Amino acid sequence: MLSDISPVTYRYRVINRYPHDRRAYTQGLLYDDGFFFEGTGQQGESSLRKVEVETGRVISQVNLDGSLFGEGVALLEDRLYQLTWTSKVGFVYEKETLRQINRIYYQTQGWGLTTAGDSLVMSDGTNVIWFLDRDFNVLSSVTVWDNKGMVDNLNELEMIDGELWANIWQTDRIARIDPVTGKVLGYVELNNLLPRSDRAPETDVLNGIAWDEKDRRLFVTGKYWPWLYEITVHPASHN
Repeated sequence: MLSDISPVTYRYRVINRYPHDRRAYTQGLLYDDGFFFEGTGQQGESSLRKVEVETGRVISQVNLDGSLFGEGVALLEDRLYQLTWTSKVGFVYEKETLRQINRIYYQTQGWGLTTAGDSLVMSDGTNVIWFLDRDFNVLSSVTVWDNKGMVDNLNELEMIDGELWANIWQTDRIARIDPVTGKVLGYVELNNLLPRSDRAPETDVLNGIAWDEKDRRLFVTGKYWPWLYEITVHPASHN
């Protein structure tokens, strides 16, 4: 199966950069009212954090059980949702207090998470995107393809102006996906966003997309990155 759309290639421009905790293995990221909510991974290091944008300071944090590997996060009304990787369990928190109020269960691996209207949208590391209700009942799914074939390793997610943006694991690329058809509309190429001079031995891949809908600001970061970047994107054919 091939898409009939040739994806547009997008380049980036850095608008600003903000401090980011080098110890944060970023698995989920979202923006809300002046703060980031960030989910981190690795067994024994997984957490959910509320983070100040300008300083990177962690305002509040809850840690997951040491046996769990934290994954994507999403905000639906006043509830935060956080996935785990292979444990098939997620958690629901009060946004204001980060108090855990419920658990949710699912049948796949948990990777990325975002929202589309009243629904949750989840990736599982394949080329399938799941649409779920707030109790994690499956509403529908869509498979993701471009003009060369299926696009898998879909990771962290963000819904931006009706498009589903997805980090592709182990790349510096974000796919812009039509959430109805699953066709890839474009690729944002983020090569060399983090300079070599800022990389450490533990620095890992690009992961983390957050969208400030009110002020139309786009943020990206990576696992164990020292910076979180505000960027704009434009088609590669435009200088």
